[in-house]
Amino acid sequence: MRKFIIAVCTVCIPYMCLAQDKLVKVKELVVSDPYFKEAHASTLTETTTGDIIVAFFAGTKEANPDVEIMVSKLIKGKWTPPKSVANGIQHSKKRYPTWNPVLYQIPHGKLQLYYKVGPSPQTWWGELIESADGGETWSKPRRLPEDILGPIKNKPVLLSNGVLLSPVSTEVKHDAGWKIHFEATKDYGDTWELYDVVDSSSSINAIQPSILIHKEGLQLLARSLDDGIVESWSYDNGKSWTPLKSTGLLNPNSGTDAVTVPNKGHVLVYNNIGKPAERWSGPRSPLNVAVSKDGKSWKDILILEEPQRGEFSYPSVIVDRKGDIHITYTYKRKNVMYVHIDGKKIKY
Repeated sequence: MRKFIIAVCTVCIPYMCLAQDKLVKVKELVVSDPYFKEAHASTLTETTTGDIIVAFFAGTKEANPDVEIMVSKLIKGKWTPPKSVANGIQHSKKRYPTWNPVLYQIPHGKLQLYYKVGPSPQTWWGELIESADGGETWSKPRRLPEDILGPIKNKPVLLSNGVLLSPVSTEVKHDAGWKIHFEATKDYGDTWELYDVVDSSSSINAIQPSILIHKEGLQLLARSLDDGIVESWSYDNGKSWTPLKSTGLLNPNSGTDAVTVPNKGHVLVYNNIGKPAERWSGPRSPLNVAVSKDGKSWKDILILEEPQRGEFSYPSVIVDRKGDIHITYTYKRKNVMYVHIDGKKIKY
């Protein structure tokens, strides 16, 4: 079967075959010997010293009170053992699960880790810890202001006007709708401005947006219950957005992530498969990497995981200072997979 798949790929989409063979520099599991039962929702960034650091939540099962935020760092080609840096302990008799960490490296400043605490996505709140030594030690948790959640799944983006724009969404009951909005801070989390809901009258249920940067403005890409991956555009630095609409890209109602590569194009990581009409969501494989010059026309260049039993989901993607692409994603809910792609070999 393997030989047959490669033969078809060579005939039909030769660049993807080249990508499979030549683009990936490293592909490996982050945790060599997991001591937890489940891992999910990874995030990564490049520190000021050029190291790659990853965070994810792990425990017995998503939404259980013992789920904590773990951090692992890639140092000289090896991942450090994961260590817990945040939990939902309130006092000796109450503990909540933690969710969806998001790492952000302040330029020439502290490393930030945003995450959620609470019984469910409908009732959670945002917290923040910071590190002044690249993730070796962390501050005590600070709860974000009321109604400010912090980035929900995907990384915030620093705009040219100095505003750090966080992509946010809320999940209420299915019949009431999922909604996207943005939160802005000019001082890296000390004070916040809450922007209006994107396309509040839309019937599209969308959450967990990513932000792409274009010369003419900003673009969001988000998962949805209705139309695969949806998009919207902003021409005032994220304060207002065009109506949500489908991109035409398939997605089974699973997390995606995207990043702008300066002066080149954009990279998207997503599950390229549709959602069965009768189900809340579809299978979370395969997992693909696509690129675009304009954010409108996308082409798949890499299959990170082939269709098979098991979950390969919730990707996080960044571009490093050298132009290489780094990706992490959930691997069968048991671990986190890390992929390093040679940015020089990508054809947008």
